[in-house]
Amino acid sequence: MIAAVRRWHAVFAALLFSIPPGAAGAEDLNGAARELARKTAAFAGRGEAVAVTWRNLSSLGAPELGQVRTAFEAALKDAGGRLGEQAPAAEARITLSENQSQYLLAAEVRKGDDKQVWIAAWNRTEPAMAVRPGIALEKRLVWEQDEQILDVAFPAAGLLVLSPTRLTLYARQNGAWERQQALPLTPSKPWPRDLHGHLQLNAAAFRAFLPGLTCSGTTAPSLTLECHAVDEPWVLESGSRALLLATFAAARNYFDGRVVTQTGLRKTLPPFFSAASVEELGRPLWLLAMVDGSTQIFTAALDTLGSVSAWGSDIAGIDARCGGGFQVLATRPGDGTEPDAVQAFAIVDRAPIPLTAPVVFPGPVTALWTSGGISAVAISRDPATGKYAAYILSLVCGA
Repeated sequence: MIAAVRRWHAVFAALLFSIPPGAAGAEDLNGAARELARKTAAFAGRGEAVAVTWRNLSSLGAPELGQVRTAFEAALKDAGGRLGEQAPAAEARITLSENQSQYLLAAEVRKGDDKQVWIAAWNRTEPAMAVRPGIALEKRLVWEQDEQILDVAFPAAGLLVLSPTRLTLYARQNGAWERQQALPLTPSKPWPRDLHGHLQLNAAAFRAFLPGLTCSGTTAPSLTLECHAVDEPWVLESGSRALLLATFAAARNYFDGRVVTQTGLRKTLPPFFSAASVEELGRPLWLLAMVDGSTQIFTAALDTLGSVSAWGSDIAGIDARCGGGFQVLATRPGDGTEPDAVQAFAIVDRAPIPLTAPVVFPGPVTALWTSGGISAVAISRDPATGKYAAYILSLVCGA
């Protein structure tokens, strides 16, 4: 994707989250879809093909998204346009979003060097839940490099960086991270295309989990590393107390559903990308970001309770002492080519309540892990520079 198009997506993403409540109105979801379809068909030209992609950043679920797609496609055809992926005259990206008083349907359409953005809105039947005043999600850059970052951890006075080819230990000197040691990683099989890895730290000892490879070592008095080609379950930490053992599908980019809880309960669930734990009125819950795009809510015994819509594939649990004491950080849905964001939520009555405004990243978030219980590590790739960056995300509790 060329730089100009990246900037276009970045500007549009920012626009969606700053639209005033008085955006141009429509009667309902179908009316908004028809309005944007007519404008798209006129811009593309009668009889011309339009390639359409969709994303849902709202709290509406798959049925509503399916309804708006059907209405848009029918109205596009009625207006003289047609859907087509082969040599289309125009490309349209349709986004379903929301603000405090309205749902928003936005179309960003390109035809050659020309582009248009149209937004239609209709009133919510219920007001959106507002973010909690005095609470903010803080993003702090801790490390940046050209090679992919899988995870980072923080041993005493140090920084441990897990990459596809090596594990590197840094120490803070004169206000900057200075490299101390680096040890190579030698997998017995080639890494999968979408590689994931995770570090679990216990004082100076650590474990590194990778697809088909489990390593252990220490950071003091020097960095040591011993790896074995085994599919050992990964330890997924959430906050400062909750743990889940999960088996990673070595040739994929997700967990295959085989899990073990802290009580020793073994269960097989549908495949999932990430997990987080919270407490609701003293009752522990697990949330899993499933491969099918939903986020499912489970009891401590991993029985299904409900679901959450409009979250991405990366979630992490933290225990910051504000906003109820148990929070979930969640990315927003996307196709991995656009600026991403992470937002903090509480779970009340099996529904997510936003605690903070979203924290925006320059590109997709490739990993999100709990770090130290009260914070999380987010890894992001900047599409403009190609560099990977590791950030610490902390909940700031105001007055």
